Amino acid sequence: MIFRESETVELKAVVVDDIKKELIAFANCDGGKLYIGIQDDGTVTGLPDADGVALQVSNMVRDAIKPDLTMFLHYETLEIEGKQIVAIDIQRGTERPYYIAKKGLRPEGVYVRQGYSSVPATDTLIRQMIKETDGDRFEKMRALEQELTFHAAEKEFAARNVPFGTPQMQTLKLLNTDGIYTNLALLLSDQCTHTVKAAVFQDTDPNIFKDRREFSGSLMQQLNDVYAYIDLYNQTRATFDKLLRIDTRDYPEVAVRETLLNLLVHRDYGISASSLISIYPDRMEFVSVGGLLPDIDLEDVLVGLSVCRNQNLANVFYRLRLIEAYGTGIRKMMKAYDNAGKTPLIETTSHAFKITLPNINYGAELQKAAPASLAGSEEAPILGYVKQNGGITRADVENLLSASASSASRILRRMVANGQLVQRGKARNIRYILAGQY
Repeated sequence: MIFRESETVELKAVVVDDIKKELIAFANCDGGKLYIGIQDDGTVTGLPDADGVALQVSNMVRDAIKPDLTMFLHYETLEIEGKQIVAIDIQRGTERPYYIAKKGLRPEGVYVRQGYSSVPATDTLIRQMIKETDGDRFEKMRALEQELTFHAAEKEFAARNVPFGTPQMQTLKLLNTDGIYTNLALLLSDQCTHTVKAAVFQDTDPNIFKDRREFSGSLMQQLNDVYAYIDLYNQTRATFDKLLRIDTRDYPEVAVRETLLNLLVHRDYGISASSLISIYPDRMEFVSVGGLLPDIDLEDVLVGLSVCRNQNLANVFYRLRLIEAYGTGIRKMMKAYDNAGKTPLIETTSHAFKITLPNINYGAELQKAAPASLAGSEEAPILGYVKQNGGITRADVENLLSASASSASRILRRMVANGQLVQRGKARNIRYILAGQY
């Protein structure tokens, strides 16, 4: 029998640490055979204890390679030229990519067969193998980073008296059946790579920044830090009804809370861009990466239909009593504005979901501060035009008021925030109709 190395054959004279790479490479590709007791040039040197070598390799596979590869290996002792060798038949595994446990799901831990050699896999190939094995759901896939800590998550679970040990991690799908961290675990870990960016603007247009922040770490940490940051700018305004003082916050706390939870739970974490929060004097905008799921319309969302992109993440938030039930967040946000005279605005594109919360106190302040002769001077002709024509576009406002494009946009946004108009359509087809006109 003649032995030669090839894409599917590897020869080793003795057991060395590199054998792990060969086994992994064959399992990650199309399988192959590993012969121990034969030199690279095909010379049969044999083994003094073939059974001991087979046991040594078996232990190495069990202890040093993840996921479990043992069921895809078949060991056989052969006698060639009067000498014993070990032949290991490696099948293509079903839980690719396989990797060296100490190295993780990185190129230095994942190997593939290339010609007669086993070489590190590229990051792109690793992600492709994970997707082929685990499916398209980001939170269910194995995380590329496996050295994770959960200090922020443990603190949140403890504060709510919810256990957070290995059994709970398995139940909540942070660990898969092989004990490997999923991307859901990565999101809740202190090593989470996704962020939220927040900005505060001087005026109603995004021209002058007052402050900018980026929030990172565990989603639990981001949730608390971002809410605290927003709360700094959610001021309380006082009005008086005779001797009775009435305090009103710029934004209902329930609406802020539900919108922030929506931002974190429903975003598409397969896209690396940050979620965005923009705080203006008259409104607060939340932009989440990832549009509506296929076959779901905005009207479906407004009536309470919820098809969750990140079901396991939503379940974690549900266990922590951060959300009460699926599909109630948008309705609770809208209800918080019932007596405010203004309505939140929801807009969607193919890759983004935007919620605008109007500042309840902003319109009242402007009305009080404006001279009586100017109050409603811009809104009145617009409202008259909409009543007569059934709707209005930004270009119509430019012509009607002899205003610039930016001024027309600002006026329309203010009227939407004040609950006078409702935006309909997307991109170039955007038009505005009277609130309550559907």
